[in-house]
Amino acid sequence: MRVDPRAPELVAADFVAMMNASRMCVLIHDAATKDILWANPAACELLEFGLSEIRPLKADHMSSSAQQYDRVIGRAWLQDAVEKGASRIEWHYRSKSGRVIPTDALAVRVELAQGPAVMVQFRDIEREQRVERELRLTTSYIDALAHYTSTLALMLDETGKIRFATDTALTAIGAPVDGPVRPLTAFARLRLDGREASWADVLARAAPVTPVQLEAGSVWLEGSLERLREEDATALLMILHDVSDRVQDQVRRARELHRENYLARYNAMGDMAMAIAHELGQPLAAAANFLAGVHTRAARLPEAGGLAQGVASAVSQIERAAAIVSSVRAFVGHLEQVEQVADLNDVVEECLYFVRLRAAPLGVEVRVRLSPEPVPVRCERVLTGQVVLNLCFNAVDEMGQSPAARRRIDVATAPDGSFTVDDRGRGLPRDPFAESFTSKEHGSGIGLALSHRIITRQHGTIRAEKREEGGSRFGFTLPLAEPGA
Repeated sequence: MRVDPRAPELVAADFVAMMNASRMCVLIHDAATKDILWANPAACELLEFGLSEIRPLKADHMSSSAQQYDRVIGRAWLQDAVEKGASRIEWHYRSKSGRVIPTDALAVRVELAQGPAVMVQFRDIEREQRVERELRLTTSYIDALAHYTSTLALMLDETGKIRFATDTALTAIGAPVDGPVRPLTAFARLRLDGREASWADVLARAAPVTPVQLEAGSVWLEGSLERLREEDATALLMILHDVSDRVQDQVRRARELHRENYLARYNAMGDMAMAIAHELGQPLAAAANFLAGVHTRAARLPEAGGLAQGVASAVSQIERAAAIVSSVRAFVGHLEQVEQVADLNDVVEECLYFVRLRAAPLGVEVRVRLSPEPVPVRCERVLTGQVVLNLCFNAVDEMGQSPAARRRIDVATAPDGSFTVDDRGRGLPRDPFAESFTSKEHGSGIGLALSHRIITRQHGTIRAEKREEGGSRFGFTLPLAEPGA
């Protein structure tokens, strides 16, 4: 008995013992005749034949009756191993009881003492195939779920990267379906309790579940983030649903509440204005009478020319104040639209004195570009002037916070009944007439609210927009008067 020099401590009988103990099934075929020479206990157990029963069997006795397992094919497979040294195949054996057993079979040429033989090693892969079929089925289910379900679901790792997501979830956050793995925060902003949060904040709250909100452009999503603990990793499942309509309704209700607040303040201001107008009417008239008397006496004194001019100017301003009070009383009293035609150029020119008076201390330049032709519009002259002043004063105040080199406003009228004032300030973060009327820290918004009310009541339109070259443009358009009005 020869001993393998590579393992002198092992004798031939040891290798026989190991072959008998192996759970891998082994059949030894004669290389020439393909007859079975020997089978180890594992093969006998799987095929349900004893060694004496299995030796006289041929391929058709112990193989599936399906055509692809015909005896000719089996012999060709074994012969291929004889010629090439090894050949692998999936072969379906048939046990004594008739059970068909799918196996992964490897035929290897071996040199025995009596000559060449083929050793076939095979194992039962029925369970593996069943698991593989289940995995394929599960994969198809997951693919269908990912592509066709309306559920918004994402699987994330601990760094916040998207590892899996349904198509609807990717569409909602604006992520490409076949794009590279990227963090969720690259496509949406995370929120906790209505406030913006980082991934670390959200991850810390997932113990194991936390509510979460996402803002992806105009899309608002809400749901939960759940920590799923595996043996070697931690995955996080995020289930979401679209709440954009609800959020937009909340925003709309908030805007309506703002408007209601402004209307309430406007009504309160109207009551105050009526009271003030009533109380101021008599003192203004008395002051005008007193100044008229002073003016008459001053006119008799040759050296009092300057005094007479000053008194005349004071009378003019008191008359203007009286006209404003009268107009406010009429406006707040909800009278019908005053059928009055005024040249918009004249209205603006009357206001420019006060605009420049406001602009001079702040170093703001006032540039004027009026329409070369008269602009006859239907309006209440004094109240329209107040709108011009409000818009211009706002522009001057905005430029007062800008660098000295940029302190300029541009006032213009157009033949279509439009008035505009441009500044070169910070620009509009939002439309004040669509949301809140003011963005000033200490502003009330009453000026713009009144301006909006005055212009729209006169069947005009008022607007605000961001200029492409920087800054803002406020303006209004009033209906033109018919020719001959």
